[in-house]
Amino acid sequence: MVNFLVTGASGFIGQALISRLQNHAAAKRIVAAVRRDVQFAPGVALSRIEDCGPQTNWQKSLAGIDVIVHAAAHVHRMDGDAAPAFHRINTAGTLNLARQAVAAGARRLVFISTVKVNGEATALGQRFRAMDAPAPSDAYALSKCAAEEGLHALAQDSGLEIVIVRPPLVYGPGVGANFLKFMRWIDRGLPLPISRSPSNLRSLIGVHNLADLLVCCALHPAARGKTFLAADGEDVSTEELARRLARLLDKPARMIAVPSFAMDLLPGGSAKRQRLFGSLQVDASPARALLDWAAPLTLDAGLTETVRWYREYHPSQNHGLG
Repeated sequence: MVNFLVTGASGFIGQALISRLQNHAAAKRIVAAVRRDVQFAPGVALSRIEDCGPQTNWQKSLAGIDVIVHAAAHVHRMDGDAAPAFHRINTAGTLNLARQAVAAGARRLVFISTVKVNGEATALGQRFRAMDAPAPSDAYALSKCAAEEGLHALAQDSGLEIVIVRPPLVYGPGVGANFLKFMRWIDRGLPLPISRSPSNLRSLIGVHNLADLLVCCALHPAARGKTFLAADGEDVSTEELARRLARLLDKPARMIAVPSFAMDLLPGGSAKRQRLFGSLQVDASPARALLDWAAPLTLDAGLTETVRWYREYHPSQNHGLG
């Protein structure tokens, strides 16, 4: 029986993780660290914190905790001015939590990083692997990479067990940002520009699959000291993803093939083209082999529950692209 602390518990991944832990026999006590009041099912203890920075006092939250899953992160403002905030929360804040976890006697910390530590893209048919040399290119990825390095150094000095999980794009009920905009675009029947260049492939992971993997990483003895890339197990092209979502939304899949150079004229330019139409594939087989882990939901099942949530919370008449 294990006492868990989940940081960022009110977020997209955090809420799915709390739900998974509540249904797990090994979870004796669950503490949810949150910045605002959130309604969880009975049995989850709330621990209010004001910040996740280098000066945060985690003493009360960590009392009696065995395992921490650190889902809190700064993920907004992907521009040059955001570097100090990314470093303060994602690097210095993470290491502050880890040092206090050691002092409190915690055994393991599972850190949710990002595949962007590996890089922004792969050649079609090639996959990022956990042992590849890091190649972060923006402030967010750099802050996560620095946190990983600091955690490994702390583990060597203290004995705290560190497990790192690098997910690619995460989708599922409650998703926001680009995936939500992508669904809105398709739901409104707007034509989607598709590159005439060869099809891409991207690895994705549903939020409930990720939560299941995080719990496995929190409990499995073989996870200690390891880094895992996470994925559902079925890679999909942007065009195929759009077609599957269109079928689930009962909307036509309208595609317009345009030359690759024209993609750079879209708002956001080549960076947006890469996120939409570039390939990014990961090798998630070590998690399956070492931890005997398998994704509970297929890609189609995960998309189905995402669309079900979308229909309930985003009625068509309220859709907008702002």
